[in-house]
Amino acid sequence: MLGKSSTELVRHQNSALVLSALRRSGRLSHTQLAEATRLSSATVSAITAELERSAIIEKSEQQAATGRGRPRVLFSQRRGCGYVITVIVSSDSIQYSLVDYAGTLLDRFAEARRGAAPEFIAAITAGLERAVERSSIGREQVLLVSISSKGLVSADAPVLVWSPVLGADAVDFRLALGAGWGGKVILNNETLLVAKALQQRLAREGEAPASLAALSLGHSIGLGIARITRDGETEISAPNFGHMLHIPGGALCRCGARGCIEAYAGFYAVLRTAFEVPVDTVPAKFVPLPEVDKIAQQARQGHRMAGFAFRQAGIALGNGLSRLLSLHGHMPVRITGPGMRYYDLMRAGVEEGLAQTHVVRLSGMPQLDVVPDEPALVFEGHLGLAFQRIDQDILSMRAPIQAAGE
Repeated sequence: MLGKSSTELVRHQNSALVLSALRRSGRLSHTQLAEATRLSSATVSAITAELERSAIIEKSEQQAATGRGRPRVLFSQRRGCGYVITVIVSSDSIQYSLVDYAGTLLDRFAEARRGAAPEFIAAITAGLERAVERSSIGREQVLLVSISSKGLVSADAPVLVWSPVLGADAVDFRLALGAGWGGKVILNNETLLVAKALQQRLAREGEAPASLAALSLGHSIGLGIARITRDGETEISAPNFGHMLHIPGGALCRCGARGCIEAYAGFYAVLRTAFEVPVDTVPAKFVPLPEVDKIAQQARQGHRMAGFAFRQAGIALGNGLSRLLSLHGHMPVRITGPGMRYYDLMRAGVEEGLAQTHVVRLSGMPQLDVVPDEPALVFEGHLGLAFQRIDQDILSMRAPIQAAGE
């Protein structure tokens, strides 16, 4: 029995390697699949034949560039195998995207976000129904609903524990969305998805570091970490960085605590410092970007308090990153989010905050790079995690593949 289980496990893992290779590279030939997975030609043949019979992948032909000879056979995911809906929750809107099994974006729309938890859940349920109706597919064809938000997400269940949108009103999406959608839902912190996407991009380019951090700047301050384990797997996490302590008893944060990193580095913190508002003033939930742009313009023109506000934000971020490096080791940091446009004003403060830690004095300043288009990274991260989950689920539900010669 043990031998049989081990054999089936190997078959499952080999099938997962094939699907993963197709996810990374798109359409591949039999030879390319064997090279990418390091599986034997016979094993690749057995796996692709079974996946094709199960309507998970499909074949297509590519004519040779010369127009002569036999066309090359290529394998790819079968687009109609199933669908994913991504739901990206932001401060003022909820965006829905429908994607087929091959990763092709079929539809996208956004709606204004408003209301407390009950209205918020009702809006998402209605949005999911609208997504399937607009594309004339059945709800049962949706394999997974992937939701993301800023805030604190449970590691064990799709529960939004705390968020800038709903505060401490926790939402269990599995229960809230009910029998229709709850069994298909996963939830992730938005910046965790950014870290996942950055790691995927660098891996495709053959430049993936052992670990990296994504730091998102905006109304909220988020952090995601992607780390490659000894087994070659990618481990991702999103510590509650924005609400780590920066100054004991310091400025009031949106979370209700005092002295958080976000209370010094979020947009509302920059606004408060620039206008010398008392630190115990209840912070604004959201600050319009044009208002922060005005403060940045004043800082670049030499206005003392405006410049000081961004520098203080940088020091808070640098001190927080110094703790990250002390706990997790030296790693590059990619800076994203709408606040990246002010990084030139924060950079000196970030480096000052980092320089105060032992690990930086020993190993030098970490690589700090600004990466644009955070929304695209969030979407890429959604698809990376969603299809990884779906592929495993599909393989687990299928009958074992018979290896060649058995």
